[in-house]
Amino acid sequence: MKRGADGVLFDLFRSFGVNLDLALEAREIVRGETGQEIPGVRVDRERFEHGEVTIVHIVEKAAETIMGKPVGTYITIEAPVLRENHPAAHHEVSQILARQLERFVAHIPEYGNILLVGLGNWRATPDALGPKVIEMSLVTRHLYNYAPQELKGGMRSVSALAPGVLGLTGIETAEIIKGVVEKIRPELIIAIDSLAARSVTRICTTIQIADTGISPGSGIGNRRAGINRESMGVPVIAIGVPTVVHAAVISQDTINAYLEQLQNTPVNTGFNPALARRAIEQVLEPFGGNLTVTPKEIDALIATTAKVIAGGISLALHPGLTEDDYSYYLH
Repeated sequence: MKRGADGVLFDLFRSFGVNLDLALEAREIVRGETGQEIPGVRVDRERFEHGEVTIVHIVEKAAETIMGKPVGTYITIEAPVLRENHPAAHHEVSQILARQLERFVAHIPEYGNILLVGLGNWRATPDALGPKVIEMSLVTRHLYNYAPQELKGGMRSVSALAPGVLGLTGIETAEIIKGVVEKIRPELIIAIDSLAARSVTRICTTIQIADTGISPGSGIGNRRAGINRESMGVPVIAIGVPTVVHAAVISQDTINAYLEQLQNTPVNTGFNPALARRAIEQVLEPFGGNLTVTPKEIDALIATTAKVIAGGISLALHPGLTEDDYSYYLH
């Protein structure tokens, strides 16, 4: 069988040691190559006014191997409106996010303890999403411990942590989180992180929720210790937003687009994937083959998506609060 552009792209990711962070993109590439649904994968979709929710269920180990993703549930909210100045639409996306999160937090009792973890480097804007979300999140564990009279119904005990990255602390992020988990014993961890996308159109327009935890840095080939149920001892929900695209993927897309334009020309020598990969490697060689690209307006996009995610988390964890209550407790 002749391999399509998607199959070539999958090989390109593997050759550069880059993981596909979004399960939706991994499925799209594999299906693009086979032309049929992946065995052991089930997909549900739901439309809303400003976007779409796609739920990819990986239910069999064989599918785990094909997709390169652990068995679990991956919810993707695609909302291009996040890149626009549209506060009302952003609030709707927060509500959609909250509704999707509720399926994972519904079993946590009202007084259950939940730990929010903002992964990433606050000194690098594309990697600052996690810490930014923590800044805007409503934490209440201290009120439960020291000012219970200030609480009202429908509020859970929430604590938050932005542990930084190995290069800033000299400590593996998973080790820091594990130490906190052993001390405060949360019933659930919600980890927020920046991701890498296969398509530039998904930068800061797509939110993924996964019940399989997260491997910090995997999207850019910089694998750190995993943060998941196995390593932490409690369930871990991961929320991620793509903020970068690997330059190798952009290069490959450019080559493919150029070749599509040449298809109807009189002279067409065909496409040699090996030569294309060699050319890309030469261009990226000064960066060790690991170069990522982000939009120039990434600071504004991070601020918007962080606010949307923090709002969605707070709506899901504190269902008894109104917007006025949220403002009161946050400040």
